[in-house]
Amino acid sequence: MSTTMPASDRPDARSTRTSGAVHPGYRTLWRWHFYAGLFVMPFLIVLAITGTIYCFQPQIEPLLYPHRLVVAPQATPRLPADALLARAKASLPPDAQPIRAHIEANPARSAEFVFALPHGAAPATKESVYVNPYNGEVLGTLDVDRRFMQVDRMLHRKLLIGKPGELLMELAACWTLVMIGTGVALWWPRRAVSPGATLRSALVPRLGAKGRPFWKSVHAVTGFWLAAGALAFVLSGLPWTGSWGKQFKALATRVSLGAPRGAWGGGLPLQSTLPGAEHAEHAGHAGHDMASMPGMVMDDLPLPNVPWAVGAVPVPQSPEAAKSAKSAKSAVDSSAHSADHSATPKPAHWTLDQVVAQMAALGVQSGYDIALPATASGVYTVSYFPPDPQRERTVYIDQYSGKVLKDIRYADYGAVSQVISYGTSLHMGRYFGLANQLICTAISLGLAALAVTGFVMWWLRRPARALGAPSRERAAPPMRAWKGGLVVLGIVFPLMGATMLGVWLLDKIAFGRRTTLSSS
Repeated sequence: MSTTMPASDRPDARSTRTSGAVHPGYRTLWRWHFYAGLFVMPFLIVLAITGTIYCFQPQIEPLLYPHRLVVAPQATPRLPADALLARAKASLPPDAQPIRAHIEANPARSAEFVFALPHGAAPATKESVYVNPYNGEVLGTLDVDRRFMQVDRMLHRKLLIGKPGELLMELAACWTLVMIGTGVALWWPRRAVSPGATLRSALVPRLGAKGRPFWKSVHAVTGFWLAAGALAFVLSGLPWTGSWGKQFKALATRVSLGAPRGAWGGGLPLQSTLPGAEHAEHAGHAGHDMASMPGMVMDDLPLPNVPWAVGAVPVPQSPEAAKSAKSAKSAVDSSAHSADHSATPKPAHWTLDQVVAQMAALGVQSGYDIALPATASGVYTVSYFPPDPQRERTVYIDQYSGKVLKDIRYADYGAVSQVISYGTSLHMGRYFGLANQLICTAISLGLAALAVTGFVMWWLRRPARALGAPSRERAAPPMRAWKGGLVVLGIVFPLMGATMLGVWLLDKIAFGRRTTLSSS
């Protein structure tokens, strides 16, 4: 038995009945809001849930891994960092290479060291080793990439599918801007068009309504109250995206508004120099600096968090530096051997304990990570990423002499990077403690609620065997401001611009019917 939708409930009937109750351009905005929501909805739910979880990382991780992360505070002094590192290394296979140390002064937290475990031709696995700082007992290990919060973070950033997922999440964030803009425009109360509408009904949901009017009221009012927070969320997250974010960082750097001056050239060559090889190093690298050195950037280091301003700064080492150091060392060895027929002693390294003491003298006591030197020309790279952006520090320390090669602080950042640093701290719920976390949670879950209520609204009005996009209006006004806004978004976010063009063509060719609006 077939069921026919009542004439008064069919979409085309409602369009005719209410055509005089909507302002010119309303259906155009509604149509773009529909397309934006249709694409954004599943990603918005993923972003909201994973973002909320990651926001509470400081509280969640000790609950997930209490036997590794948490220790009983003791009155006895903590063991030296180098001794703890040696205990951690002894618990792993001989080919394990230490790559990072987390320095934490919290008496209830264990010491953490990260090692690379080579597997032949396969990429090395990164393993965290946790050690009791009071007695040196190894408490356990965790695979860095399979750690719950790392999985949650990668799901939030790239859906666990690499670059395609990263681009999809970036597109979802950009289309959320369209969804917010059209949503506010659709919500805006117009007394002349709808005499019964009041400011109160626009700000407070109609809880007494039933069916689709109820869901529409909840959706519209919730969207309005969340609009400013959602906009801030999107804009503060976009600089960290893998495509547009990297390009924006490079642009900000070129106009001296991003990375600190000297980070891309004109500064000291940030590489450790073997003792006795200074002159050879200087001769081999006169005029060279970090800008000319190929290889990784700071974001590629095995560090959990790197300030945005220094993420694209090249890692302070280069193949040329290593070759020059090796040649210089061979010359020194040969000269010494001919003099006393004995081998030159291996240069002394600056120890991890000395780096920790050095950072304490610089005013950084706890909560930072140290990327350990991986080559003869590498340096100790210290990354301090606290909740207060003005305390951020990135320090490079020579692995032989302990000389501070560069100390990058918030005051060294460009104007754009300073703003983004604050946006990042607020986005992650770190800046003002629990209150910041709760506000971020309210915005995140509110966005998920918008996705759910939008789906319910579509489900209740969907026609059979059709997409259910709002019908087009034949006599739509020019809407120059709206079209100009879309063009600007498409230029600023080229990837989004390409998809907007695709949606516009698809809309013209495949979807929807035209509806002539009454002038009444």
